Amino acid sequence: MTPHEYAPPAAMIRCLTRRPSKSLAHGERTHLERVPIDFALAEAQHAAYRDALAGRGLSLIDLPALEAHPDGVFVEDAVLALPEVFILCRPGAASRAAEAELIAPHLPDDRPVVRLDAQASLDGGDVLLVGRTLFVGRSTRTNMAAVSALASAVSRFGYAVEPVPLAGALHLKTAVTALAPDLLLMNAAWLASDAFAGWRRVLVDPVEPFAANSLKIGAALFMQSAHRRTAERVAAAGFSLDLLDISEFARAEAGLTCLSVVIPAVS
Repeated sequence: MTPHEYAPPAAMIRCLTRRPSKSLAHGERTHLERVPIDFALAEAQHAAYRDALAGRGLSLIDLPALEAHPDGVFVEDAVLALPEVFILCRPGAASRAAEAELIAPHLPDDRPVVRLDAQASLDGGDVLLVGRTLFVGRSTRTNMAAVSALASAVSRFGYAVEPVPLAGALHLKTAVTALAPDLLLMNAAWLASDAFAGWRRVLVDPVEPFAANSLKIGAALFMQSAHRRTAERVAAAGFSLDLLDISEFARAEAGLTCLSVVIPAVS
């Protein structure tokens, strides 16, 4: 299988996004110090992000900003979209608790919606789908109750769920994303154990610890323009890249995957 055979054609896929709010600078921080954010630049970068998705033939569900929710732009943490079902997450930060239900009315009505029980704490950024396995990061935002609840919700659709301990990353997909079914882009230092032993991998350049968060949608692969050294490693592995500047969202501890929910076609 070649890298470009990894996912369905982009035309079959929708992406949900939400505009950034003017309160973006006041969102949660876990591993980064709070620094100023240029909101006008953030708006422009988000527009370029949406344009890049649309330019690849993706259909966008673009939602307005939630001014009372600084982290609302990071829609990935609120919803997990699978071909068979939507899982409404339960974000681990109290300030984000309402975000999933605010997105729910905007989801396509072509598959069921499942809500996790109140004991579960799950950020979508902790869920990495590879094949029929959902790897779930055990971060400060996601607990074992969520791992169990997610496994119960998706097992009837033929998915396995595997927890992955983290060490230093906000979310699992801060530390690792999939370039292909058997190839991972990884910052191994942020994984508490070698959960992906035996997998082929491209390691991030040491000076770019946040570079593992790439966005693969169909034949398109997006990486941050700030991570050019790692991008060269990925290109050397046979991939054609689209580089995007999301510097203002990176200041808010976010990556490319955080800014959209990829909605695959119903299977």
